[in-house]
Amino acid sequence: GVLIVGSGSLTHNLYDVRWGDPNASGYAREFTDWVRAKVQDGDHQQLISALEEAPHATRAHPTTEHFLPLLVAAGAAGERQPGVLIDGGIEHGVLAMDAFVFRHSA
Repeated sequence: GVLIVGSGSLTHNLYDVRWGDPNASGYAREFTDWVRAKVQDGDHQQLISALEEAPHATRAHPTTEHFLPLLVAAGAAGERQPGVLIDGGIEHGVLAMDAFVFRHSA
């Protein structure tokens, strides 16, 4: 078998970090909810377009390098393979470090 680990961040706007704030900002919550739904539906085509289509995408990800590992992991699982959320949440107001498992079906 093969294990692929993609390390990134579901949201990554350090300009908006509010250290110690347990309350998620509206834009981070909306972006995270949109991406989670696409991952759990196995909608990889929408994930590929997330930085153009998802609500608040440019604010959630001013740059792409922390989002792209999610696309690699999802794509490696195969077309339309859903991801399972195993950990999630938004810390410091805007940082979502969700963890998903994707399984390749033979």
